Amino acid sequence: MTSPLTTPAQARAIRRRLLERVADTDDSHLTVPAGPAGWQPYGDGVQIKVLHENAGVLSYLLRFAPGARIDAHRHPLDEECVVLEGVLKVGSQIEVGPGGYHLARAGSLHASIATETGATIFLRGAEPGMDQLLV
Repeated sequence: MTSPLTTPAQARAIRRRLLERVADTDDSHLTVPAGPAGWQPYGDGVQIKVLHENAGVLSYLLRFAPGARIDAHRHPLDEECVVLEGVLKVGSQIEVGPGGYHLARAGSLHASIATETGATIFLRGAEPGMDQLLV
């Protein structure tokens, strides 16, 4: 309830400012900066940068050098992929460019992933373990 000296618009403005101050002090958020820190080798011509992990579900980036590939594999969970840069080829028929989305269902056979141009992708799911790779 507002006092006779405070209009509803003024009360909303005060509330917004107060909530912004409270939110600014919340340190439970996670921010991973861009840049070279955190990248690790993942395979021939592929690097991984884990952004977050919770209960076996990872949010991570993969960076592919031109000509790099990951062989066919399975995932224990659904895996969502967004291409950020470059063009990714999934198997022999699917090409996914920047902004494109690909979903690999849990347990399904995921065709090889390759790129001629190089690519950076964001993934959310379970990282395939070496026992999941079909080599």
